Amino acid sequence: MTKSDRSMKEKIGVWIDHREAILVSVAGDEIKVERLESNAESHYHSSGGWKAGGTSVAVSVSKEQKADERRKHQFHNFYQQIIKQAGKADNLYIFGPGEAKQELVKEIEKIKGQISPIAAVETSDKLSENQIVAKVKAFFLK
Repeated sequence: MTKSDRSMKEKIGVWIDHREAILVSVAGDEIKVERLESNAESHYHSSGGWKAGGTSVAVSVSKEQKADERRKHQFHNFYQQIIKQAGKADNLYIFGPGEAKQELVKEIEKIKGQISPIAAVETSDKLSENQIVAKVKAFFLK
């Protein structure tokens, strides 16, 4: 395999938080950007505070647990969608704020041998799309 063959392999950088993921694929000089929305619900907050409207605390806790389960399934589907898109890459670079990047890594690890190797996982601030593209290019060209 020549050096030019190696450089043509597709590498994907994934910037992720719980709201969205931005996938930047780099194959030679070609760069492609794709944005995926999680469509996950925001955290459940009961209105009115404690025992609002005569409800018991148990009912409020039960609703919150159901909402947490729904969100968990929504995030699982979101991560699976990312894995489906990024699975064709020869190398993955995952970065972003918060816990979503580690949750994605755990989902990838469940599918041993069926997805690209993870080159690195890093914490990053909220970035513009141009900054994300620049960061991915810089990572894979170092």
